[in-house]
Amino acid sequence: MTLRTILVTGASGFVGRALLPVLRQAFPHADIRDAAVDITDAAAVAATIAAARPDAVVHLAAVAAPGDARADPAKAWRVNLGGSLNVGRAILDTVPECTMLFVSSSEAYGASFRSNTPLHEREVLAPLGTYGATKAAADLALGAMAAEGLRVIRARPFNHTGPGQSDTYVVPAFAGQVARIAAGLQDPVMQVGALHPLRDFLDVRDVCAAYATILARADTLTPGTVLNIASGHMRRIGDILQDLLDAAGVTAEIRTQPARLRATDIAEVCGDASLAHRLLDWQPTIPWHQTLNDVLADWKSR
Repeated sequence: MTLRTILVTGASGFVGRALLPVLRQAFPHADIRDAAVDITDAAAVAATIAAARPDAVVHLAAVAAPGDARADPAKAWRVNLGGSLNVGRAILDTVPECTMLFVSSSEAYGASFRSNTPLHEREVLAPLGTYGATKAAADLALGAMAAEGLRVIRARPFNHTGPGQSDTYVVPAFAGQVARIAAGLQDPVMQVGALHPLRDFLDVRDVCAAYATILARADTLTPGTVLNIASGHMRRIGDILQDLLDAAGVTAEIRTQPARLRATDIAEVCGDASLAHRLLDWQPTIPWHQTLNDVLADWKSR
């Protein structure tokens, strides 16, 4: 698929910064732009879309941290649902031939993970927190707009990490503490939340490769298509912590902080990404030990 102009909302965020170079490599002749617009301002979004007339929009902008969504749910709903609808409506009204890649979240599945099996895209959306609920609502609303003509593809990525991620997320939170202990800037004590949950983790660079492939093959995908972006493998949070400690050659006391615990934590989260493999010929390629070493190196450099 030939793309001349690609807009990315949320381009300055963690995933956006990783995605831009991937898109530039995948589409060397395209004009790839940071949308740089307040997505809660419908008029501004419409003007931005009308001026750029993009062939594709990757919609990343969001209140992306579950903790931030819990702290300010009104903002999370304005941004994650209202903002997404503004983007979708502007595309449909102005450039209906444009592909919209909406980045949803595995958090939308919520209680469905209690089946303790890898979830496919047909599972019920049953979010357990504000973040997941806002993402699920936008996911469903944009899916409904596909029936009105919106050429939207919905990606549901599972946990992903990599260099440059905020320490509000578990892997960089561990890596930052390990790096400080290794540098003698922190006592050898790790402050942690629950270590028993199992999670499906990906490298952000693999996730970005999936997004680029979705855009490249968008003309072969039915509008409204949902694709899980997952590894299909679960990793215990406590094992990730131990791997980071071992990589840094550090030993530390482990202390659980009640503030880091989530009342609705799910024991096991795993995704079935066989549809993405079949439709996109995509699968993760970056070894997990490389991901962890790169995150640790990032925090050591900080």
